[in-house]
Amino acid sequence: MHDIRAIRDNPAEFDRRLTRRPGSQAMSQAILAIDEARRAQILAAETAQAAQNAASKDVGAAKARGDDAEFERLRALVADKKAEIARLGEEAGAKDEELRQLLLTIPNLPLDEVPDGKDEQDNREIRRWGTPGSFAFQPREHFDIAGVKAGMDFETAAKLSGSRFVVLKGAVARLHRALAQFMLDLHTTEHGLTETMTPVLVKEEAMYGTNQLPKFAEDSYQTTNGWWLIPTSEVTLTNTVAGDILDEAVLPIRMTSHTQCFRSEAGSAGKDTAGMLRQHQFEKVEMVSITTPDTSLAEHERMTKCAEAVLERLGLPYRTIVLCAGDMGFGAQKTHDLEVWLPGQNCYREISSVSVCGDFQARRMNARFRPQGGGKPEFVHTLNGSGLAVGRCLIAVLENGQTEDGGVVLPQALSPWLGGKTRLTPDGQLV
Repeated sequence: MHDIRAIRDNPAEFDRRLTRRPGSQAMSQAILAIDEARRAQILAAETAQAAQNAASKDVGAAKARGDDAEFERLRALVADKKAEIARLGEEAGAKDEELRQLLLTIPNLPLDEVPDGKDEQDNREIRRWGTPGSFAFQPREHFDIAGVKAGMDFETAAKLSGSRFVVLKGAVARLHRALAQFMLDLHTTEHGLTETMTPVLVKEEAMYGTNQLPKFAEDSYQTTNGWWLIPTSEVTLTNTVAGDILDEAVLPIRMTSHTQCFRSEAGSAGKDTAGMLRQHQFEKVEMVSITTPDTSLAEHERMTKCAEAVLERLGLPYRTIVLCAGDMGFGAQKTHDLEVWLPGQNCYREISSVSVCGDFQARRMNARFRPQGGGKPEFVHTLNGSGLAVGRCLIAVLENGQTEDGGVVLPQALSPWLGGKTRLTPDGQLV
C-alpha cells in the first residue's frame, strides 16, 4: 500500500518510480482526483456539522423567547443538516474505499539502485559460487535418474490429485525431509532465526496484508468457507505483527518456517510440466524479517547470505542476480534471486528469491514500531526470502550428485540427518 501523503507531496516522483516497471502507467493524477473528491466531501460534512451544531444551540434560544416561527425554521435546518451530513459521510466513505481499492492494485516502487529492464533478460548477475561439475556422460534430469525413479512417483500422484503433484517414497522422501531439517537447523543455530510453526490456512485479510490479494487471487486456492491456502509462509510469518505497535528494542524480528505451500500456477500453463520443478503443492523453508526502515537494506544483504549459505554447505553451484524493475514481484522494492545449477537442464534455475518490501506490506497490515527516542509510531519494514525451496533443492542435489550408473553421491553436510548415509544407490537405497 502506498502513502497517500507522499503521493500528494511529490506526485512526479511517485510516477517516475512507478513507470520504471514496464507496463505501469503514471497513476498520481487518477489517485489524487479521488483523494481530492474524498477530502472535499469530508470538508463539506464538517462544514455541515458546524452549521448543525450552531442551529441546535439557537433552537433552544428561539423556543425560550417564544419565537415559534424561528424555532420551526431552525428545527427544520437541523434536520436538513443531519441528512446532509449522513449523505456526505456515505459519499466520502465510498470515495475512501475507491481510493483504497485503487492503491491495493498498484505495485511497490523500485529502489533507484534496481536496474532498469523489462524481463529476466535484463537482470544483472552479482556473483557466482562454485563451478558446475563435468560429467563423463550425459547428465539426466532428476526424474530420469535410475536411483530416483522408485521414490518419485508421478503416476500415483496424478491418480490421487491430477497433474503437477508428486508422491515421494523411501530414500527420496527421507532425503527431502533431511534437506528441510538441515535448512531449519542451519538458520536457527547459525543465522539467528526463530523457528516458527504456522497454519497453512489463513483469513482473507492476511492475504491482503502480504499483497497476494486482490491482484493474485487466481494464483492461490480458497476453501469453500473463505480460508486461503498459503502460497508461502511469508503470509503467516509477516502477518504475525499485523496491527501491532512494537517496541524498537525487539527489532529486528527474524523468523523461519517449514511449511507446505500451495499455488495454482495459473500463469504458467505449459511451463516445466515434467518432474517436480513446478508443483501445485510443495514445501519451503521461508525466512521473514521485520526491521526498522534504516536497517532493512542491510538486512536484505544478510538474508541473501543466509540463503547462499545453504547452497554452499551443500556444495551446489549457484549465481546471485539482482532483478530488474520489470522482473520484480508486485510487493518488492528490490529482489535478489539465487539460481542453482541443474546439469540435467544445463542451466541455472531459481531456487530462492529474497526481497525487501519497505513499508509496502506494513501499511496494508498496519504494523508499526515505537522509536526508542520517542515520537510517533512508524511503519516497520518487511523482508522475505526462500531459505530454500525444498523440492528444488532436492532436484539440485540429485542432478549435481548423479553418477553414470544411476546412483547419487549426496552432500556430506546432509549426513547427520541421514543417519550417516552418503549415497543413493542405482536401485534407490540409502547407503
